[in-house]
Amino acid sequence: MAQSIQERDIVTYEHSRRVAVYAQRLARYLGWSRREARDLALAALVHDLGKTWIGNDILNKSAALSTEERQKMERHPITGARILIGYEVHPFYVEAVLYHHESWNGQGYPAKLKGEEIPLSSRILTVADVYDVLTSQRPYKAPLTMDEARERLLASSGTNFDPVILQAFVHLLDITPDFTLSQHICGISLKSLRQPGFYNMFIAGS
Repeated sequence: MAQSIQERDIVTYEHSRRVAVYAQRLARYLGWSRREARDLALAALVHDLGKTWIGNDILNKSAALSTEERQKMERHPITGARILIGYEVHPFYVEAVLYHHESWNGQGYPAKLKGEEIPLSSRILTVADVYDVLTSQRPYKAPLTMDEARERLLASSGTNFDPVILQAFVHLLDITPDFTLSQHICGISLKSLRQPGFYNMFIAGS
């Protein structure tokens, strides 16, 4: 499934690879076991799987999306979750993908879950996802610096993000030199994804 994302849209694939690394680092920092953090990294690899069903005219649009286009874009977590269910993937991965755009204040999508109703895996994934979007070049925006992204995240603590998870992520930023990955860090073959311990080599201090 990661390969299908790579073949469909390399930008989404590389974004997913970076989010996988950030999510794994944060999970480990929060005390998750290596196995649990690796499972979250695997979920992060396919968190945007549903975007493979969205047309390039929307996916790569540099201008603001119309209401109809945004509605189509906001269905990608549901589409991705349905694909995973079709492959009889473990519910952990399905939940992480389905709810990664929910917000702490209940104003996210697709289910408008609030607070701890949102699975912990999704709350971690949300922070990692948004951090990479903020610090990456996109057709509609220039990348922010780490400090700029840090302040943008903190401004949404308690609204978009779980305050406890966000505080842990910000502290991880503060103590990890060169935390932000290059946009070209993902030029690694999919074969390496299958190697034992592959993700662990990215964890600071591992």
